[in-house]
Amino acid sequence: MHTHPRLHAYLDVAVVVLVLVGTNLVAHFTNAWASIATVPIAAIALVALIRGRGLGWSELGLSRRHWRTGSLYALAAVGVVVAVVAIGALLPITRPFFMADRYATISGALIASMIVIPLQTVIPEELAFRGVLHGTLDRAWGARGVFAAGSLLFGLWHIASSLGLTSGNRGLTGILGGGVWGQVLGIAGAVLATAAAGFVFTWLRSRSGSLIAPIALHWSLNGAGALAAAVVWQMSVA
Repeated sequence: MHTHPRLHAYLDVAVVVLVLVGTNLVAHFTNAWASIATVPIAAIALVALIRGRGLGWSELGLSRRHWRTGSLYALAAVGVVVAVVAIGALLPITRPFFMADRYATISGALIASMIVIPLQTVIPEELAFRGVLHGTLDRAWGARGVFAAGSLLFGLWHIASSLGLTSGNRGLTGILGGGVWGQVLGIAGAVLATAAAGFVFTWLRSRSGSLIAPIALHWSLNGAGALAAAVVWQMSVA
């Protein structure tokens, strides 16, 4: 009698992980349109699927009663990140790490930070990981499973997006090199960094009870970084 709910929870986790793996492969190894639409569509589909499996809005971090707490944590998190990014962009020793080729123009960085990053990356990933995966892992293994498995899976999610990372960033190329080993080290570093970020996102989600806080922090790490990169580029060519 008591085994059925746990078995259903394990099944939910397995389905969510399989969908995420398939989504990642389609998004990064098919075509441009798939890379744009796959993750948002998959995130919405996962929310609908898991809601149908019985998870409540609160378990998904989408309950209105946690909006206020989530917003307060969000403001604090964004303030800290913006301050750190500003300092990093100003210091000569860390400035080269902001020189990513994709954000060489202000207009491109604005479009990326205000439209592409929130809609294509931040909101879908938080819905999928800190929403759906968080809720299913919590039912299956509790908080330890959420923090350990959720953070690890979020790090592994970024393997495909980290391919060629060092070749497009002057700071990383200078340290790791642009060869095969440089790329391997860059991917490993990205996985570790995003797993650590996933742990923090999960802490914010658990502490506030809302996706608002991890969404805000996730955006600030990506969006503020993109804007800072564009500013650094303009300063370097001025």
